[in-house]
Amino acid sequence: MIITKLSLPRRTFLRGVGATVALPLLDAMVPALSALSRTAADPVRRLGFIYIPNGAVMQQWTPAEVGAGFELSPILSPLAPFRDQLVVVSGLAHGQAEPLGDGNGEHSRASATWLNGVHPNQTEGSDVRAGVTADQIAARALGRETPLASLELAIDLDGLVGNCENGYSCVYLNTISWRTPTTPQPMENNPRVVFERLFGEGGTTEQRVAEMRKDRSILDSVTDDLADLQRDIGASDRARVAQYLDAIRALERRIQLAEAQSADAELPELARPVGIPDTYEEHVTLMFDLLSLAYQADITRVFTFMLGRELGGRTYPHLGVPDPHHGLSHHRNDPEKLAKLAKINTYHMELFTHFLEHLQSTPDGDGSLLDHSMVLYGGGLGDSNDHAHFDLPELVVGGGAGRLRGGRHLRYPKDTPMNNLLVSMLGKAGLPAETFGDSTDRLVELAGV
Repeated sequence: MIITKLSLPRRTFLRGVGATVALPLLDAMVPALSALSRTAADPVRRLGFIYIPNGAVMQQWTPAEVGAGFELSPILSPLAPFRDQLVVVSGLAHGQAEPLGDGNGEHSRASATWLNGVHPNQTEGSDVRAGVTADQIAARALGRETPLASLELAIDLDGLVGNCENGYSCVYLNTISWRTPTTPQPMENNPRVVFERLFGEGGTTEQRVAEMRKDRSILDSVTDDLADLQRDIGASDRARVAQYLDAIRALERRIQLAEAQSADAELPELARPVGIPDTYEEHVTLMFDLLSLAYQADITRVFTFMLGRELGGRTYPHLGVPDPHHGLSHHRNDPEKLAKLAKINTYHMELFTHFLEHLQSTPDGDGSLLDHSMVLYGGGLGDSNDHAHFDLPELVVGGGAGRLRGGRHLRYPKDTPMNNLLVSMLGKAGLPAETFGDSTDRLVELAGV
């Protein structure tokens, strides 16, 4: 790390007409002489939660061996480059997702309980009730120093209303984040809207459509401010700022292309939300890139992201899987269906690694963004053929700012509450490791570095 004479506050922005752009962590933001010690002693901690729908093929997800010497399973194989920062956690359960007298509704309860361990109120009306989720507990503390306390993203449109499954409101399928027991957090699926939340130029739908037709980047309005900054900071910071702004410009171009595709589409496509790419892969990748930028600029330190909605029937013909995802999840142990479902599970994992690559390659203080993050990846159903709320597919990737030792497969006794993992993650993020939901204790092996 190069120590310069200039000292910038961590919350430094480039400001122009109608635009405010946050900057990533620069050497100039670390006080002279104490840069190394302060960054190493108190790095920024970040938490992310990524949800996969419709369960998993657990026999191809779960490693056979326990401990440090485990071999990656077929579905987890894309995570090989991140093995040293990977913890696979097996045996966890969500007892509060069981019927408990409410009958069917397994998919609704799966997503509703995933981050809180609270049985949701069965209702089709507005009296929805679940529990405060781990991401929002983290946001209350980690969000005090960032422009956005948390960011909630999804791929599917957050528009289902009424009864979606056996008397359960669609709200339970639309989100995995709850700010209060009665306040679900809306999930945003439009990359353009997300970008504007992060970097400005927001407004009404009409304003967003008008903005789409502009050729200039929002960064053009901060040119003078940027030029002044570049003169005052060191060479390494200039390179870092240039790389960061190039990434923003690249994202803008991709969003504008996606919007142009939507705007120029034939009549049947006009109802599609502006800014959403044509393919699932482009959409997911773009959202992951936005999350990377949000972390890099320290706009938020907490996010949730739904790669799909429970009961979702998305097809994946480019994988040779034209069958609806939800239908395949009820495979009845048919080898052909299991093989197709495993392809979907592995494909989702491959998309996830794109995000991890960005975090790993982005400097942050004395390490990388991945070194200072913990990202939980998993879902609320295990073997979806049986609607199993036990033996859930869960893993954590990241260094936890030096508090998480990776390269391990941890297996816990059957029915160990999933919330024990959440409490452990919150504790490692520097938050009080209090019990919540149906948690009983921290996971001891995870708690130890």
